[in-house]
Amino acid sequence: MSFFPGTDPDPGDRLACDAIENLIIPRSSDIGGFSVRRALPSRQRRLVGPFIFFDRMGPALLRADQALDVKPHPHIGLSTVTYLFDGEIKHRDSLGTELVIKPGDVNLMTAGRGIVHSERTPENLRGHPHSVSGLQTWLALPDDREEIDPVFSHTGAASMPLIQDGGASGRVVIGAFAGETSPVPRFTDTLYVDLRLEPGKSFPFPADHEERALYILSGELEIAGDRFATDQLLVFRPGDEITLYAGSQGCHVMLVGGAALNSRRYIWWNFVSSSKGRIDQAKEEWRTGRFDIVPGDEEEFVPLPQT
Repeated sequence: MSFFPGTDPDPGDRLACDAIENLIIPRSSDIGGFSVRRALPSRQRRLVGPFIFFDRMGPALLRADQALDVKPHPHIGLSTVTYLFDGEIKHRDSLGTELVIKPGDVNLMTAGRGIVHSERTPENLRGHPHSVSGLQTWLALPDDREEIDPVFSHTGAASMPLIQDGGASGRVVIGAFAGETSPVPRFTDTLYVDLRLEPGKSFPFPADHEERALYILSGELEIAGDRFATDQLLVFRPGDEITLYAGSQGCHVMLVGGAALNSRRYIWWNFVSSSKGRIDQAKEEWRTGRFDIVPGDEEEFVPLPQT
C-alpha cells in the first residue's frame, strides 16, 4: 500500500467519498539521471479517456556530463504527446521531422500503422548543466484510426489559448475547456489542460467529458474537503461537478480526460492496439528491421525487449 500524505475522507462524508473513483500514486524510476513517475497504466486504472500512458519527467537538473538520449524506437496505434515546462528536447522521426521542442510547445506524433523516433538533448545544451521537466503521454487511437498513416504535428506555445480567470491561469493544450479550444489535432474527444491556481483560489472542473482525471504537479489541492499532495493522479467519477481549491502554496495541475474507447486496448512496450495479433506483428517487424529508419539518427536503436 503506497503512503498517501493526504487526509482520508471522513466517515459518512458522501461528497468526498463519491468524488474520486481512483487515487493513483505513480511508480518512480530513474532514467538517465532523472526521475520519471508513471501514473498510467497502473493496476488501478488502464486508461482515462484515450490517455493510456502518463509519465511525469523530472523536474531535474542534469550535470554537464549528462544528457537525455532516447535512441530510435518504434510505436504503433497511438499518438505521443510531449509537453515541457522546462528544458529542451530534440525530436527526430522516420518521417524526416527534426525540431527542438521548448516549454509550452506541443509535439503530437501519431504513429498509426508505425513510426520510429528519437528524443535527445540538443547539441547546444550538451556539455552544460541543464534542466528537464515535462510530461509525456500517449493517446490510444480510436478503432478506425489505429492503422492510419503516421503524421507529426508541432504547435508552438504562442498558438495555445490561455486561461485567465481571477486566481486561475493556464493553457488549453488539447481539446476545449473554459470557453477556449486548442488548435492541436485530435482524433477523439480529448481534454488536456495546464492549470495553475493561486493560494486559496478555486476553479470548476465540469463534467463535460465522459472520463476525467487530474495530476498534481506541485502544491496542494483540496476537493470536497480532502487534501491531496504533489505527484498523485486523481480519477473522478463520471457526471460529478468538481471544484478545485488550491492550498496555501497554490497548486499546478494537469487536467486530462475524454471519451472512453469503444474496445479494449492492449499495450506491450511501445505498441498499443486493439489486437494482440497486431502487436505480435509489430514485434516481428521491429526485430527484423522492417520499420523505417530515422534520418540523421541511423546508427543506434533500442532493441526489442526479450520479455
